Amino acid sequence: MKTRHDDAALLAEVEPTVARLLDRHVGVAKEWFPHDYIPYSLGRDYDKEPWTPDQPRLTGVAQTAFEVNLLTEDNLPSYHRLIYKIFSKGDGAWKNWVNRWTAEEGRHAIVIRDYLVVTRNIDPVALERGRMQNVMSGYDHDVNVLQGLAYTSFQELATRVSHQNTGRYSDDPVADKIMSRVALDENLHMVFYRDALAAMLEIAPSEVVTAITREVLTFEMPGSAIAGFVRKAARMADAGIYDLRIHHDDILWPLLRYWRIFERTGLDAEAEHDRDRLHRFLDKLDASARIYEERRAARRERESSAAK
Repeated sequence: MKTRHDDAALLAEVEPTVARLLDRHVGVAKEWFPHDYIPYSLGRDYDKEPWTPDQPRLTGVAQTAFEVNLLTEDNLPSYHRLIYKIFSKGDGAWKNWVNRWTAEEGRHAIVIRDYLVVTRNIDPVALERGRMQNVMSGYDHDVNVLQGLAYTSFQELATRVSHQNTGRYSDDPVADKIMSRVALDENLHMVFYRDALAAMLEIAPSEVVTAITREVLTFEMPGSAIAGFVRKAARMADAGIYDLRIHHDDILWPLLRYWRIFERTGLDAEAEHDRDRLHRFLDKLDASARIYEERRAARRERESSAAK
């Protein structure tokens, strides 16, 4: 009968590595201040000049992407509760990481909201109602330690890419600078989770492969509870901010290669089976991305021809 590692034992065994990862993170993370990124000179009093739909410089998909990215960041209380629950059995370095991560993440909603409110790029009343709805819906993900590390690795990288592409798509240098700054944080967070899971791979390779497979096959962005999320995500995909090709090429494969998932030997039968499932899923995702790209290109060509 194969031995399964207890979560607390896994956390304790890699705690020295996590302490080094935390020290590395603190050493490379740059202190920054949300107020330095906001063009306050553009601000006007809302009680004297209420928001109207003609005020935003951002339009269409750019507005949608900023809304989704901000409301996703707004759910930080739920995310903190979840990762504290996952890692609270660990020693000091794990808890210190959770608190450090939460403190850094807190800046993201601050700077994005301040930008949108000062520049009047989104209706502030609708934005606040969206925040209330999303935070009250909360977020949870029933995972063990290994699944939690796998999910956060993929999710942090996905968030980094979504933020960065949102800034670029906005065609606003201020917005681009803000989202690039936030994306730098997300990348460092991804690196921590990625390398913590790499340490787990050396202890429990079969269990990690099974955990990764589950998280890839069931992956959802944490903003999925946002009202109208499916429609909004579809608009972002159509614009190329975050689509199937990005998810396949820029999120899943870079991490799977880093962990050398398809090169590892000595896995148990269950992990071998899961790795086969993972490979088949990636092939199907690649095919789906290709079909989506072809249909999008054909539709855009038809629209371009009709406009001439």
